Amino acid sequence: MKKSKKNTNSQILKISYVFVGIFLCMILYFSYFQIFEGKEVINNTYNKRQEVFEKITIRGKIITENGEVLAETEVDSQGNETRVYKYGSLFSHAVGISTNGKMGIELNQDYSLLGSDVNVFEKVSNEFKGEKTAGNNVITTLDVELQEAAYNALGNYDGAIIVIEPDSGKIRAMVSKPDFDPNTIDADWENITGDEENSCLLNRATNGLYTPGSTFKIFTFLEYIRENANFRDYVYNCQGRINVGDNSVSCYNGIWHGEENVFEAFAHSCNSSFVNMGLKLDMNSFSDTCKKLFFNKNLPTKLEHKPSSFELNESSGEFEIMQTSIGQGKTLVSPLHMCMIASAIANDGVLYEPYIVSKITNHNGYEVNKYKPIKYGEIFTKEEVEILKEAMGDVVEYGTGTRLQTDKYDVYGKTGTAEIDSGDNAHSWFVGFAENDNEKVAICVVMEDMPPGSTWAVPVAGQVLEECFSE
Repeated sequence: MKKSKKNTNSQILKISYVFVGIFLCMILYFSYFQIFEGKEVINNTYNKRQEVFEKITIRGKIITENGEVLAETEVDSQGNETRVYKYGSLFSHAVGISTNGKMGIELNQDYSLLGSDVNVFEKVSNEFKGEKTAGNNVITTLDVELQEAAYNALGNYDGAIIVIEPDSGKIRAMVSKPDFDPNTIDADWENITGDEENSCLLNRATNGLYTPGSTFKIFTFLEYIRENANFRDYVYNCQGRINVGDNSVSCYNGIWHGEENVFEAFAHSCNSSFVNMGLKLDMNSFSDTCKKLFFNKNLPTKLEHKPSSFELNESSGEFEIMQTSIGQGKTLVSPLHMCMIASAIANDGVLYEPYIVSKITNHNGYEVNKYKPIKYGEIFTKEEVEILKEAMGDVVEYGTGTRLQTDKYDVYGKTGTAEIDSGDNAHSWFVGFAENDNEKVAICVVMEDMPPGSTWAVPVAGQVLEECFSE
């Protein structure tokens, strides 16, 4: 009997341990869910829990660090709520919309905007009076004056502009066109979704994928100097065209650049010279370099975006290598990606993850959460940075970006003209950064379907940089 009782107690004890283990696992899972997954689930537009929050909370404000309100909910005497966007279409993609599926900050900060970190007495008092509690406010990194400058510089052209602070990752401006007015989104929704040609809901700065044109020569140039320690001895005699077997690539307008070193080829954006360099590269090494610089994978940022693509490998054909080396072929990149590359070069090779929200406060201004800069790490060595800066500085000093010369700050960059399928027009690019003793910014401009020539994007970048460095 004693032995049987002992066995029974042992079994009970084992079962107890199992239940305790299950209980602890559940506690750990729910804790993990609340900390890491809860916000994403609640931010999901299909989550019905949002409707519960909306019944008890007035959606919080979206504000700049300088206190300018970008979005807020106004309540009339009858209790009717209207989401108001003070600047209309100016921040349409960055701030987004709170109806018809949500997008932008309105989507990725839905959890915060519908949360309310006020004291329990205020919540109880509001509930007793049958009133909603004010939601938390989202403070952004965006700058209204810089956003206006970028918006006006792009004018009526389609494309995107993004400006990043290299030593923090703060996004200071983000413009995408065509755009829309978030104040009239409900009335315009049917027309907007029915217009497949313009795709005005697409944030081209983060989700637009473009042929990079000559801006991709940054990557070809980098790979060449990595594979060739004697790159400064490089000499090529450009005759306006390079013929390899049955394949041929010409320089812009067939210009003869003559004898060039590697820096002159970069400054003049010489297609012939870069095809010559590209054909000498190790394709596996080139592919590995591009992979490490975020092609074919997600960018290190919490911003919603589409990954860039690069397809060269050891089995790639000759013509494909020639085209890819000058930024044509199958390569596709986003303005965000290119701006991040420029940002890292500007910051001595160290990349900070781009972000657009700096902190969360309750409606009384009490800080609930603060987002600090996140250092991704070094993606270029300091030696590579010095070489890249030299090359990008030459572009502005005597190359294709001379219109950006100024005494107020130093500019470094790369222009690009990406051929597209719609006739003679092309996408016009400028990617680079500017700095003086007090400030440093990285910028990317892309203008869609423009007459050939990088001159389109260069002056647009200049207008934005002027605002960046205005006193």
